Amino acid sequence: MPDPVRLNGMTSAAATLQMLERKQQVLTNNLANASTRGFKGETTFARIIGNALATTGTALDVTPGSLTETRNSLDLAVEGNGYFVTQTPAGERLVRNGSFHIDGEHKLVDDHENPVLGENGPVVLPNGTIEVDGTGMIKVDGKMVQRLRLERVADGTQLQHEGGTQFVPDATRAAIPPEERHVKQGYIEESNVNTMSAMTAMLEVLHRYGAAQKTLSTIDSARGIAVTELAKPV
Repeated sequence: MPDPVRLNGMTSAAATLQMLERKQQVLTNNLANASTRGFKGETTFARIIGNALATTGTALDVTPGSLTETRNSLDLAVEGNGYFVTQTPAGERLVRNGSFHIDGEHKLVDDHENPVLGENGPVVLPNGTIEVDGTGMIKVDGKMVQRLRLERVADGTQLQHEGGTQFVPDATRAAIPPEERHVKQGYIEESNVNTMSAMTAMLEVLHRYGAAQKTLSTIDSARGIAVTELAKPV
């Protein structure tokens, strides 16, 4: 095991700069996806393990975004803790972005062309008027076709982001009973990123970064004086 980093003003200031850079990256990504439907922003926090220097950790903010009415029958939103399930080349993924459409094979797919899964596999819809009730049951011209799969994860679970609005399921995933579902047809969930809060946080990070740079420069200057001046023979 390598020896722990010896803490001093120089290493602490350098670690602070790295932490702030990481925080700025997270904030920048959040702002870039402020208009991405179903996107969940990330928050940052300082993490210290043992005597090591502090690093920046991230956590997914699962706060629901606002719902926008679209009147599009294939736009669906989940209220509360719940996710639609899609089939991707890398396996099943959970999504909150319910902006779906029908592909050339009459499959219900997401904006990445991944099939949306129902309780009996991929959802295939014939032509006709589509209705989706609060439990996720899909009807076409009044005839039941299939119920959507809806899953939730345990509170506090940190899902892994993938492709912006996709999340990798974890071991806590579980099907939501139909009576506990709240699906809204003709609505879409927006990003949960608050642009004003994110921009304010970015300005704060820039201010703190400048202060840390000044500290690092001051320490470096003091060391230079110690080496070049104080070490001179008298």
